[in-house]
Amino acid sequence: MREFSVSAGGQTVAGATTLVFVNPAAAVNPNLEFLRFWVGQSANATSAQQRIQLDTQASAFPTLTSSTPTKLKVADPNASVITGGTAGAAGTSGVNASAEGAGTKTPVWDDAFNVLNGWLHVPTPAETRVMPAGFAQGLGLFFPVAPATLTNWAFGLVFREI
Repeated sequence: MREFSVSAGGQTVAGATTLVFVNPAAAVNPNLEFLRFWVGQSANATSAQQRIQLDTQASAFPTLTSSTPTKLKVADPNASVITGGTAGAAGTSGVNASAEGAGTKTPVWDDAFNVLNGWLHVPTPAETRVMPAGFAQGLGLFFPVAPATLTNWAFGLVFREI
């Protein structure tokens, strides 16, 4: 299987922020199955609760820092069909949005965590999220409210091309 991660560390978030966003490529490409999501911070030792969402977003996407997926299988000779991009366009991925875009966000998973522990979501096979190639929406890992501490965040996701 061809598996990839998109992640960032040591990040300062601007408030309610899309942390990672991946938009499937055109319909002739593989579908994307999302296998793992994580968030943590290392800025301080103060206990605080933080809301987190997985959401889909259509049309006007976030403005992101480009982040090219990293292959998890070192011997895999091929790069992902997803490339780094700043506009959330089809076939791109990015991190730490500086603007959220006007597209409608639809929550598909809501949760909360204590920042001292971090957050890890590893869905069972029956719960993995598959985004079909050519789908008009991307998948985002999103802080729906600003965290108490804005600095030193690490976050990411793992997906498989199927």
